[in-house]
Amino acid sequence: MKKFMLFVGGLIAFFVLLANLGPMVLLGVSVWLLYIVFKKFIKSDSVVGKIGWVIAGLIVVSIGLSNIYAVIGIAAAYVLYLIFKSWKQDDSYTSASVVEESNDPFQNFERQWAELNR
Repeated sequence: MKKFMLFVGGLIAFFVLLANLGPMVLLGVSVWLLYIVFKKFIKSDSVVGKIGWVIAGLIVVSIGLSNIYAVIGIAAAYVLYLIFKSWKQDDSYTSASVVEESNDPFQNFERQWAELNR
């Protein structure tokens, strides 16, 4: 049942990520352009050039703010990562727990008690 719920959650997170892929790309491009505008602003010597780069930066910031809901897509990607990690952890836990035997007397007692109750 847990794997089924992980699968359904992963499917929902995948579709949310897919729906927000375009805004995520535009947000990334706007952050990259804002970085370039900032570098050009720092290198500019004239006042007119600095004013031009500030105007260009404000335009790029407005593009970035219009795509701020792309953070939902980033959150969906993170949830998808956590689900994938949990899925892999469940697989490794079940295979390791069957093979591994411990010398701890309490764990041996639990194993023997489970064998007696069968």
